[in-house]
Amino acid sequence: MVVVSFIEPLDYGTEALYTVFLSIYVLLVIFATLPVYKILISRGISENSARYYARKLIHMFAGGMVAILVPHLYTSPLFPLLASIALAVLLTIARRYRPLYWFQAPDNAYEVNFVLAWGLTIFILWHIYPDPFVAVLPAIFISYGDAVTGIVRNAIFGYRTKHWYGNLAMAIVCIPVGYMYAGLYGLLAAIVAVIVERIEVGPIDDNILIAFTSMVILAYPYIGYIL
Repeated sequence: MVVVSFIEPLDYGTEALYTVFLSIYVLLVIFATLPVYKILISRGISENSARYYARKLIHMFAGGMVAILVPHLYTSPLFPLLASIALAVLLTIARRYRPLYWFQAPDNAYEVNFVLAWGLTIFILWHIYPDPFVAVLPAIFISYGDAVTGIVRNAIFGYRTKHWYGNLAMAIVCIPVGYMYAGLYGLLAAIVAVIVERIEVGPIDDNILIAFTSMVILAYPYIGYIL
């Protein structure tokens, strides 16, 4: 039987303060991509492509950078989860009342999926496999791997599409990172993440599939051990 105990922060005040600073940083990154979007539009890039580039920059410089910092700053996944939920709520409200048009696409809310998958997989995996460096790996896959995939495809084709060129770029990024963070299971999780990136089923996009399939693979050896 698997018994999972809630992991509390060792210092609520300090980790709350880290969360405030990182949240401000994430918001700054989001708004810093607005001029990038405008520059791309001025150079003849389509609105959809410019929006896609902006979204992928946010993936890397917000989601990715914060995911890398989480194991160094936090002793619990509580505050990263709360911050991700708060951001998901803000993005949903913005989408309804005043869309952040430079990265929020009118036909999907995948940026909300990204934020929730980022926070939930860190929280769940940290409790199953109590190593924060392993816990952040799915978030790193969707932050850097999926971003590189999208940028490569957009640069080649000029629009959002699924093509193996992007998966090759994702593999180049994710496989060494997966092995570095979690050994052979990290490598396996990266390979599976690269494969499932091509799948989208309605509201379930590649952010959700990459994050949660890699989370299951990374959790498996520890679950097997404690069973």
